Amino acid sequence: MPLFDAMYCAQQISIPPELPEILKNFTKAAIRTQPKDLLLWSAAYFSALSKGECLPIKDKLEMNVATQKTDTGLTPGLLKTLHKQLSPRQTCSKEELQRKWKGLCLPMDQLETLLSLGCFSSEIYWMEFFALGCSALGGTLMSSLKFACEILTEDEEGGAMRIPFDTFVKLYTYLAHLDGDMPQDHIDNFLRSLQPQIAVGGTDALVSLPVSNKQNGMIQVSNF
Repeated sequence: MPLFDAMYCAQQISIPPELPEILKNFTKAAIRTQPKDLLLWSAAYFSALSKGECLPIKDKLEMNVATQKTDTGLTPGLLKTLHKQLSPRQTCSKEELQRKWKGLCLPMDQLETLLSLGCFSSEIYWMEFFALGCSALGGTLMSSLKFACEILTEDEEGGAMRIPFDTFVKLYTYLAHLDGDMPQDHIDNFLRSLQPQIAVGGTDALVSLPVSNKQNGMIQVSNF
């Protein structure tokens, strides 16, 4: 049969009604996320979409990252994406973390470094890994905690970047203990110095200190 006899007219082509919306959402997500490897990220995107999982997309475009010519590895936006994907169950397997990390086109050697620093087994407590991710972004303990507030806050952009104080205590304590040179009394004294500004009525079991209701149990970057 000649080729022109097999041609289809527009009326013969059936376009799935959901296709335009799927492609539009995919395109917007790709532009916002700026994956290093579009095909690898696309596979992770559609795999998550088909399973009803949290998609590997950033909330917004990170302009400083989008304009860089070299791979910078983990960014606040990508760590926030990982947090949305992996935090609901509190723990995740090493294999799942590796899969999500690879799906965001992040360098595997950076992941192995973080896993080694945390001495993680096959089951990973997510907030501990999240703390290490913040330390990779910040370099210093205080900078790491600022990134944690930026990523975890539910405040609108430009707000105070508040997070629950008990979350802050866990992150700070974990990173301080990893330091190895920070004595426990220094950790306790620092947390005690923050209490008058931020905590709620009662006693915080994490640090056993009396507290007030000034900020309803929330801490913000300006407090530390």
